[in-house]
Amino acid sequence: MNDSDAPEPGHKRRVREQTPVQRALGLLVRREHSRKELTRKLTSRGIEGEAAQAAVDKLTEAGWQDDTRFAENLVRMRANTGYGPIHVRAELGTHGLDSEQIAAAMDTFEGDWTENARDLVRRRFGEAGPQDLAQRRKAADLLARRGFDGDSIRRATRYDPDD
Repeated sequence: MNDSDAPEPGHKRRVREQTPVQRALGLLVRREHSRKELTRKLTSRGIEGEAAQAAVDKLTEAGWQDDTRFAENLVRMRANTGYGPIHVRAELGTHGLDSEQIAAAMDTFEGDWTENARDLVRRRFGEAGPQDLAQRRKAADLLARRGFDGDSIRRATRYDPDD
């Protein structure tokens, strides 16, 4: 290497510009993304719409991006963090998934939504659950905000721990 090839002191080497596929892959190795989300992120980073779509198409064909896998992962993650089925369905809808894809992803959930609601109530109100009407209302409001249905809310806020 001669002196003309060496970067001047204080100057960084020029970083090679990544292709749209490389940028999309960089996002996918961190976590799953839906097609819609990945395309939106690429365009927000200055990649032209057609180039972003082509990159996402290429990664989908290669198996790196998969809306089914994304949806199943999102259902599992949201259920594990205390969200109910109404919230999860709505979130899946924002990712451009159709009703069949959403229903299929929701069907992969192996847990019990009512039990998830009860666990959330236990974490917030203790093992004994809400003790009076005011606490039950607070618990019901929490569960409603988290996307649980009325039946799960009723069961979770008026349950017998020996149930």
